[in-house]
Amino acid sequence: MKEDLAGKTVLITGGTGTFGKTMVARLLASDCAEIRVLSRDEAKQDDMRLRLRDERLRFYISDVRDHDGVLRACTGADHVFHAAALKQVPSGEFFPLEAVRTNVMGSANVIDAARAANVRSVVCLSTDKAVYPINAMGMSKALMEKVAQAYARMVCTGDTVVSLVRYGNVLCSRGSVVPAFVRLIKQGSPLTITNPNMTRFLMSINDAIRLVEHAFNASRPGDLYVHKAPASTVEDIARAVARIFDVELKADIIGTRHGEKLFETLVGDEESARAEDQGEFFRIPLDQRGLNYLPTGGSGRGAPEATAVGYTSHNARRLDEDAVVKLLLQTPEFRSEMPTQRVPETV
Repeated sequence: MKEDLAGKTVLITGGTGTFGKTMVARLLASDCAEIRVLSRDEAKQDDMRLRLRDERLRFYISDVRDHDGVLRACTGADHVFHAAALKQVPSGEFFPLEAVRTNVMGSANVIDAARAANVRSVVCLSTDKAVYPINAMGMSKALMEKVAQAYARMVCTGDTVVSLVRYGNVLCSRGSVVPAFVRLIKQGSPLTITNPNMTRFLMSINDAIRLVEHAFNASRPGDLYVHKAPASTVEDIARAVARIFDVELKADIIGTRHGEKLFETLVGDEESARAEDQGEFFRIPLDQRGLNYLPTGGSGRGAPEATAVGYTSHNARRLDEDAVVKLLLQTPEFRSEMPTQRVPETV
């Protein structure tokens, strides 16, 4: 993590989630003066408080929908990692306004409160489902990105730098398919598979943390960063989980659920035309043209034409069953679910 965090106060919205818990641990290992956790779940906050017992931790029970609550948490903070969101695709299809209230209006509250409190930087976490979205969750996250970029475009000379990251499925995070497969195996039930050929990006929580740290360290207002995650078919994920638990794969093909795609996209075709390849990451810079379609500085040059192909879970590096097994065995959250006699000493 950047040395600039030494002696600083950092706020994590949604801080009791998968990303939040890992980032809190990373920050506690640094020289941060204070780490603030904002979330709605007092039970999870209490669990974190009792487990970590660190005087640098401060907890705020609130909702990003509540501007005043967010402003209280932001006041005196130096940096914000905005992870709070409604992430369940099927739930968003049935309750789309709830996704809007949290993912769009809640994110606007975080950005506005950070600016009012003179926070130095905000990194907003987005999802692959925001690219060419077909479901309410993805649409709300796409609007969250637009809100952050509009702020960066209109307030580009302000003191609060707002940037974004976008990533796919984090292994063993809340709502991901792997914990569902593990639960079904332990119940002795068939694994429910929507479409065996469906592909999804796979990344570890440490990959997600590295992406956020990279954005924090390198970004300018409105920058969006993407990790070049590999992908796998849902069938290979199911086979890998069954193989590790040494059970025969019994699948129940249930068909595509509400709002699901056959494959996901991390970088759209239009974005790919202007993306900067940074090795492990893509940087998608802010389009700073105004409503008259002239860039800052007065040049008549427009945006590049979209002739490039985007980065999707169908054209990304493909992990086969063996590779998914290896990745799962490197994931502490997955290893903790395995029977003791099957946990390998090394992977």
